[in-house]
Amino acid sequence: MRICCAAGTAVIFMMTVLCSPAAHAVCSVADDYHHLVQLKQPARRVVSLAPDITEILFAIGGGERIAGVIQGSDYPPAARQLPLVGSYQGIDLEKIISLRPDLIVVWGNSFARPLEVLKKMGVPVYVSEPRQISDVPRTMQNLGCLLGQQEKAQDAANAYNQRLARFAKQYQHVSRLRVFYQIGFPALITINKNSWISEIITLCGGVNVFADTRFPAPEVSRESVMAADPQVILSDADQAGWKTEWLKWPGISAVRNGQLFTIPADLIDRPGPRLLQGMERVCQSLQQARTLT
Repeated sequence: MRICCAAGTAVIFMMTVLCSPAAHAVCSVADDYHHLVQLKQPARRVVSLAPDITEILFAIGGGERIAGVIQGSDYPPAARQLPLVGSYQGIDLEKIISLRPDLIVVWGNSFARPLEVLKKMGVPVYVSEPRQISDVPRTMQNLGCLLGQQEKAQDAANAYNQRLARFAKQYQHVSRLRVFYQIGFPALITINKNSWISEIITLCGGVNVFADTRFPAPEVSRESVMAADPQVILSDADQAGWKTEWLKWPGISAVRNGQLFTIPADLIDRPGPRLLQGMERVCQSLQQARTLT
């Protein structure tokens, strides 16, 4: 993150932003932090600071408007060809300024300090922090407005909502299974009910055994998992060892019955257009477990 080195470029860019001709806002939306984001014309040079945001921008027809992305933005394949402006460890402010963005979209409070610099320069910043499955189509619609891609964004949101409704209906009356979701490996980190992953488990006919924990992503003990006795264990870990480790605990129903399933991290951890593919994997896994329970 190079803030001081960006000073000269910043002055030129700031003058460009501040001297733009005045006009009525063509789009005004509230982001996930309830900040009003207004644009006088559709965004043409967007910097995306999260992989899921990059996927959403492509899904609403805004791929050609993306000026830069963060490391990890690897889908669709065209995203891999876009200029990198940093990683989760930090962003290159000078690089971002050189791209002359007219909109920055960021996840939560990431990169707060450099983004404050950009805000003071007049660059609009949209904060995305989805918590539920339904936040994805809403983000599509908001970004569609900011990019002047309302029709394509609405089509993408409608398709998403229709597919979600089909899943919810299909698994509405199935028998409920106790589910433990493990984030990564080897630590036993899970999720509480305030997560789109927990919502997916519920819609697929599962019960998140740690739904009522206080923290959003608590670390739990193996003993507490044994006490909860999940019938299914899901994980986004890509290491084969996570399943082998559970085999040491055959007293757990999921282990005893072989109901351990890997859900690809990119499909379940990113709240973007492919999240419903992750949901399909979860639903299929739970349905398979039902046939053997």
